[in-house]
This record gives sequence, structure tokens and C-alpha cells, in this order.
Amino acid sequence: MMAGLAVLYRDDWLAVVDKPAGLMVHDSALARGETDFAADRLREQFGKPIFLVHRLDRATSGCLLLAFDRETASQLGKVLMSREVEKDYLAVCRGWPEEDFVIDHPLDGGPGKPVKKTAITEFVRLGTTELDIPSSGFATSRYALLRARPHTGRFRQIRRHLKHVSHHLIGDTSHGDGRHNRAFRMLGIHRMLLHAQRLAFVHPVSGARFAIEAPLDAEFARTLALFDRAPALQSAHAADH
Repeated sequence: MMAGLAVLYRDDWLAVVDKPAGLMVHDSALARGETDFAADRLREQFGKPIFLVHRLDRATSGCLLLAFDRETASQLGKVLMSREVEKDYLAVCRGWPEEDFVIDHPLDGGPGKPVKKTAITEFVRLGTTELDIPSSGFATSRYALLRARPHTGRFRQIRRHLKHVSHHLIGDTSHGDGRHNRAFRMLGIHRMLLHAQRLAFVHPVSGARFAIEAPLDAEFARTLALFDRAPALQSAHAADH
């Protein structure tokens, strides 16, 4: 029997689960021989069909929304398309960007989907740190803790948007900066630092508004200790969970 995922919320129509970093959500062209998928685990865990409402990259952790029937999945999909769902991510990037900024930069749909479409991500800087790691002729390296809120759902949107403004996501081996990724591995942090922290939406059946948060794993929690806002964020998580 496959290991189940932590359930953050569940009712008769839908569930929000906590996907760990490193687990692919479903089989795709990017799977490259993988046989372990969140979708298969969840079907076994819940003992019935599941319908994924959105996706998370393999290396991203956190809130994953699913429905137990096609009608609920369709309704949730429409809510997502209308931008009535708030999806907040925690991310760590190289450098110190502005305190508040928006990246409006069209993106294609990934391999085999060359057409570029509107892509907008809103960022808020939550904290900064400067580590004694030489980089590009400087004695230290600067990093920022961000909250990212994508307004669209393009392929690897947050990761590619951060690359576009040269504030590469730490741990991103496809779109990041290898020097800074290696620096964090030396600190014992081996995962990509992108976490789907919060999901807020109106329930398609009850009409109630939900705000659900996923706790940080051990590596991301260790990362927060590097930043000046870490105590406030950690206490907030403790209160929620």
C-alpha cells in the first residue's frame, strides 16, 4: 500500500491535501520513468475516484485541491479561471527585490506549447538575509523570502517569472542559478524553496469561504530561520496547525 498524503481539509465533495516536495502529481511527458504519483496515492487513500483541480510542480510542496466528482471539479475549475481562488506561495530567491512588485510577462505553455499567454504574478517581500557566502566578486550573498500570488496559472509561472527579473528561485535546477543552489545545499537545504502555503476559495456547494494552510516541512522551516521575519511566520504556522 502506498503512503497517504496529509489531509488538510475534507468533506463529501472535495479535499485539500499537503503534497510533499519531490512527488509528481500525475503521469505526464515530464515523468521520465517515474511510477509514484500523488494522484495514484490519493485514489488509494480515499478509496474512490479523484479529480485534480490544479497542479503543483514535482519540487513544490503544499496545498493541492481535488474534487470527488466531475461536477464539483468543473465548478472549482471555473472558480480558478475567474481568479476567485487565492493561491499564496512562499518562495526564496537570490537578491533583494523591491518590497512589493508585480511581474507581467507572457509565458508559453511549456514543451510542445509554444504560444505565449498573459502571465501575472504579485510578490511581497517578507524578509531578507545576507549570508557569508562569496558570490560574483562580493564577500556575501543576499536572499529574500517572498510571498507570491499568481493571478494566472501558466507552466512553472513563479519560477520563470523570478528568472525573468534575475531573482532566481533557490533550489530550482531548471530555471535557477546553480551557484546559489549549491550554496544552500552546503547549508543542508536540498529542496526547491517554493511552497504552496495557502489556498482560499468559496466552496462550490455550501458557499462558505475557506482558507486552508499547509505547514512547512523540516528543510523549509530551517530556511526560515535564516530570515529576519522567521519567528513571526513560524508562530503563525504554529497557531494554524
